[in-house]
This record gives sequence, C-alpha cells and structure tokens, in this order.
Amino acid sequence: MQTIQSGPQAASALRFPATEEEDAAPRGPAGRRRSRTGWRRIVSPLAVLVIWQLANVAKLVSAAKLPPPTKVASEAWTLITTNSPAYGTLQHNLLASLERMAVGFALGASAALLLAVIAGLSRLGEDAVDPLAQMIRTLPLFGLVPVFIVWFGIGQLPKELLIALGAAVPLYLNAFSGIRGVDGRLGELGQVLGLSRWERLRYIVLPGALPQTLVGLRQSLGVAWLALVVAEQLNTSSGLGFMMNQAEQFFQNDVIFVALLVYTILGLLTDWIVRLIERRALVWRRGLLAS
Repeated sequence: MQTIQSGPQAASALRFPATEEEDAAPRGPAGRRRSRTGWRRIVSPLAVLVIWQLANVAKLVSAAKLPPPTKVASEAWTLITTNSPAYGTLQHNLLASLERMAVGFALGASAALLLAVIAGLSRLGEDAVDPLAQMIRTLPLFGLVPVFIVWFGIGQLPKELLIALGAAVPLYLNAFSGIRGVDGRLGELGQVLGLSRWERLRYIVLPGALPQTLVGLRQSLGVAWLALVVAEQLNTSSGLGFMMNQAEQFFQNDVIFVALLVYTILGLLTDWIVRLIERRALVWRRGLLAS
C-alpha cells in the first residue's frame, strides 16, 4: 500500500516536473533572448532623449524652461566633480536619499507583508487590519508632513516614516489579494497530505500569492520614490529633494532636471531588480509570454 508523504517532501511532490523540451532546451539561446529583451527595454527611453534633444535644436522649446539632455548631462558632471556650496556633490546627495529610501522601504514592506498575512489568513484579522489600511490609503502624503513634524520633529524619523507609509499600502493590498486568491482546494490537498499550518503557509499560500505580491512590490517601490520627494521637503540639508529645493530658489532648471533624471534612473533600476526576481521566482510563467 502506498503511503502518503507529509512535510516538505509532500510539498515538493506538488511541483510540476520539467518537460522534455524544457530539459533539452539549450541555455545559450534563452540567454540571448533575455539579452535582446533587455536592450529592447532601453529603446524607448533613448528615443525620448533623442526627441528631447532635437526639439531643443529645432527651437521648439525654450532651453531655459526645458534644458536639453546635453546641458543636463554637463550639469550632472559638474555636480559630480565639484563640491558646490549650494548643493554639495551629486553622489553625496544620492547616498543620503538612498539611505532614507532603504530604511523607509524596509519598514513599510515588512509591516505590509506581516499585515497582509494576518488579514489574508483570518477573517478576524481582515476585520481588524483591512479597514485601517483602506483609511490610510486615502491619506495624502503632503497632508501628513505638518503632522509628522509636530509628532516626530524634523529629523530622519518622519522622513523614513513617510516613505514607509507610501510603500506599505500598495504592497499590502496586492499581497492580501494574492493570499485570498490562492485556490482553497490546494489548502485542502495540503491537509490531506498531512501538512501543518506553517507548511501550508510556506509551500502553498506564499508561493501562490507571490505573483500578485511582486506586482505590489513594483507599485510600492514607485510610490516610495514619490514619497521620498515629499519626505525631503522636511528641512533637509542633503538628498535629491534638497537639491531640487535649492535649485528652485536659484532658478536653475538644469539642476532640477538632473535630480529628476536620477529619480527616473533609480526607478527603472529598482523595477529591473523586481523583474529579475520575477523571472527567477516565477520561471513557470515563461511559457505564457510571447517574445
């Protein structure tokens, strides 16, 4: 009589075996396809830069209002190589912003995932957590700035909390939706196989919720970068937001565009990192994507 396995061995038995075509597929062409896809993703940003430059050359826009990419690149090099009394160096401000972003996002993402698991696995947890999350979702970050100043002063803490709040909501909503979207029959199968509650969470619920959670991660990173701009309005002496505030006072649009372009590059980079995680963690979805 065949016995029913339990634990991680049973969970591993639920995985679909690789097909012969997948086993025989050469790794080289797949790598080249991914490389071509990566190059394709930078075509549209480069096209925007070219159009931007040509519009300036053709005098379609004023260089004072919209400095050309060449001017922005020149100003960026100056900010990198020169310690400006008004701005400092670009790399110093970038590191300050990255530090705030890292701490704030870590706080927000940790809280969001914990609350999503509590609300997703329990009706009582949902009734306790979800109404508060829906209320927080509608709060404007700019409206919280004076409140956080009164509560926490003007140090690093209110800035990091604003970023955490901005990052937490979209990640919570997507992770909660992903957990609730897991097929209940898989949980019943886990019970039949003798999996404990923790093993069902680890081997069934979390993997099933991962696609939606990664969508939420991409959204939360985008909101976190926006929250960073808001946070750095709070009496900062360093950071990309500080550079933009200073440049606004001196009417230097080229410095503002340097900071804006750095934000866009950072956003594109973090999105690429999440897409890389998706590619590795959700390898079973590759067959659904057309080249």
